[in-house]
Amino acid sequence: MPTEAAISVSQLNRRVKQLLEQGIARLWVEGEISNLSRPSSGHIYFSLKDDSAQVSAAWFRQRQRAPAIGFKDGDKVLAFGRVSLYEARGNYQLIVEQLEPAGEGVLKQRFDALKKKLLAEGLFDEDRKQPLPALPHRIGVITSPSGAAVRDIVSVLRRRFPAIPVVIYPAAVQGDAAPGELLAALATAVRRNECDVLIIGRGGGSLEDLWAFNDERLARAIADCPIPVVSAVGHEVDFTIADFVADVRAPTPSGAAEIVVPDSRDWQHRVNVLATRIGRIGQRAIEDRAQQLDWLNRRLFGASPAATLRRQRDQLRENQGRLAAAARRHLMAQKAALQALHGELVQLSPALTVQRAIGRLGELRQRLGSSAQKGVAVTDHRVALLGRALHSVSPLATLDRGYAIVTDADGTVLRDAATVARGDEIRARLKQGSLLAKVSRVIDDA
Repeated sequence: MPTEAAISVSQLNRRVKQLLEQGIARLWVEGEISNLSRPSSGHIYFSLKDDSAQVSAAWFRQRQRAPAIGFKDGDKVLAFGRVSLYEARGNYQLIVEQLEPAGEGVLKQRFDALKKKLLAEGLFDEDRKQPLPALPHRIGVITSPSGAAVRDIVSVLRRRFPAIPVVIYPAAVQGDAAPGELLAALATAVRRNECDVLIIGRGGGSLEDLWAFNDERLARAIADCPIPVVSAVGHEVDFTIADFVADVRAPTPSGAAEIVVPDSRDWQHRVNVLATRIGRIGQRAIEDRAQQLDWLNRRLFGASPAATLRRQRDQLRENQGRLAAAARRHLMAQKAALQALHGELVQLSPALTVQRAIGRLGELRQRLGSSAQKGVAVTDHRVALLGRALHSVSPLATLDRGYAIVTDADGTVLRDAATVARGDEIRARLKQGSLLAKVSRVIDDA
């Protein structure tokens, strides 16, 4: 009996898959394609073999970054991917992520290795790259004298700035001898030191065609070149080691020619603008000097004896005018003061005082007459009122109503019957006339 519990086949395959995927990192595998299959799913299945072994491989559609139509049975390829296990059958296989022809694949590995090495050394750093001259005096071109690249470069240079001379340093740009010739041409350009910018490059091609520009010796020579270097290798999508170490990378040879020189028309326009500015500055300087000269001339003229006499004469005239004006103002002030005094004297004149007193007397007379009349009228009115009031209480008024006033012999008005005696004479005044009588009897009504 087993001492441990048994596992299923699925569990076993799952463990083996984990061991394969975790224990073996991604890697490149070189071999020959056989049993290539292209189902409708878009995935590609094949075997990768050499003289003594083979392994199954799967290249899934989502990993196919470029068209894979060109691959067929018998092709030597480099496959990059990871090792895994197809659990359903227990077959281990290579899951391909990138597939390249074997020849270019080896070159790609060498390219990446050299790129990594030079990058680590700092040959690609931007701070070590040299700036291009704004307007070069002479341009050097390192390329094949019979290729299309040199014709494109020269054509663009002549069109943009024909006044700048161009020196061709011929060299092969393809084949085993190309790296050496390119190095020699670059060394010649540095030694002669007749150009202030260099263009090195060629037209487009395959990775093998452009391989001379991935040479390590050439890369280091470009990096150490004291003259600014523009790399113009292939098309815009092509990259070489020379592009990374050069001071400037151009997308094409024609693009390099456009980079190294300005357009002569733009340059001429700038020259014209500068000339105009210089002319304006010069004109302003001349005007400033002319103004300064005129000012100095006026100062010199002003310092002459004749000018001094003229200034003094003008000042004397001005002072005379100011004195005359002051005298006129003083006389006018005195005249105004005299007129004011005359007015005050007139106001204090006895005749005017008498005249005003006479006028005042007439006014007072008029007011007195008016007041007297008003007083008399008021007095008359009051007398009338008092007369009416007095008449209402007058004895005569009483007499009018049939009463009489009785007095004794002395004329004393009798108010009480007890004050007289029998036989006394009394007098009764009526409205018309009086009566003299004797008292015959006193009647006490109390």
